[in-house]
Amino acid sequence: MTRAVAAAVLLAALGYFVDIYDLILFSIVRVKSLHAIGVADDQLLASGALLLKWQMRGMLTGGILWGVLGDKKGRLSVLFGSIFLYSVANLANGFVHSLPAYMWLRLLAGIGLAGELGAGITLVSESMPKESRGYGTMVVAGVGIFGGVAAGLIGDHFDWRTAYFLGGAMGLALLALRVGVYESGMYEKLNDHGNGTVARGDFRLLLSDRRRVLRYLCSILIGVPIWFVIGVLVTFSPEFGKALGLAAPPNPAYAVLYLYLGCALGDFASGGLSQWLKSRKKVAFLFITALAALVAMYLTDRGGSLEGFYALCFLLGFASGYWAVFVTMASEQFGTNIRATVTTTVPNFVRGSLDPMLTCFQLAKARWGILAGAGAIGGATLAVALAALLLLEETFGKDLDYLER
Repeated sequence: MTRAVAAAVLLAALGYFVDIYDLILFSIVRVKSLHAIGVADDQLLASGALLLKWQMRGMLTGGILWGVLGDKKGRLSVLFGSIFLYSVANLANGFVHSLPAYMWLRLLAGIGLAGELGAGITLVSESMPKESRGYGTMVVAGVGIFGGVAAGLIGDHFDWRTAYFLGGAMGLALLALRVGVYESGMYEKLNDHGNGTVARGDFRLLLSDRRRVLRYLCSILIGVPIWFVIGVLVTFSPEFGKALGLAAPPNPAYAVLYLYLGCALGDFASGGLSQWLKSRKKVAFLFITALAALVAMYLTDRGGSLEGFYALCFLLGFASGYWAVFVTMASEQFGTNIRATVTTTVPNFVRGSLDPMLTCFQLAKARWGILAGAGAIGGATLAVALAALLLLEETFGKDLDYLER
């Protein structure tokens, strides 16, 4: 690996670390922060779901915005711009005193958080040799996921406002360390030879062919179960713990910490395994089927111990660790002129799927109860993910130096 490529991997990995820290922090400080601004106990779930929905709406908006800019203006401009925006937004989150202000700032933070991963993965995928780029994206995802572990520790041991301030400060500090990172050679080649003659970052190009549309939708659907686990099962772990009859309610900070520790190890395992098996699809299939079994265990473990609950959170995280493979597959499915658009929008549409998922979960909870309602939503997302995976082509070792026309 050359020094320039190593610098790109390092910047993308650290950027994703701060991205995940800021993204997950709300799930950890949800109860403390909402109590602090005057939200009653019986409104904690509804208010938390509202703020999550607005954060995810920001990520949907930002995913489209940053994705198009990544193909039109370059991968690095999006990487730096998104880090700056989410850092400022999270600093401001530390000053909120009302639910509406909290809501608008989570929206702004979501827009900023939407750009980093797609730009980073695209930059790394285009900079590394095709036979080994899975290792680069594995490092980005694996190191980045540890941001969730850091959020769990800091969110539990520090005041919630301080935790937001630290997230913003880390992002701004990262911008000062960007020396030695260069734009993707494939993107520069596109600039040199295709400027003005090749459509870049154009959704019409993405949606103009039925096969492209199908690839795009399937790329999104295989990642949705990951955010069911994060946004429903673990974010609302205190409520699930009560329904399961645990003697003591789970601490959401520890639930998230164990989940993301598992995610980090799972990302390294899935990335390394995909290189060893020379297949992204086989690894994704193994992890999704394991995740289905663990979701069933989580929702039926009545009367278990708190330690066993946290162990299940860790295992759910490990099985959700196909995120690295999922994002790499999305990046490898499309040509250079719309790759950043796809790689940025796909994970953000996955995250944004939490909005309708939460709505469906609340409706199912009201009808069948929290455990059966979560089982219905989770089962549907897992079944659709497996069907979508079967329709995607294998992309291991694929040459990415081509255009979509």
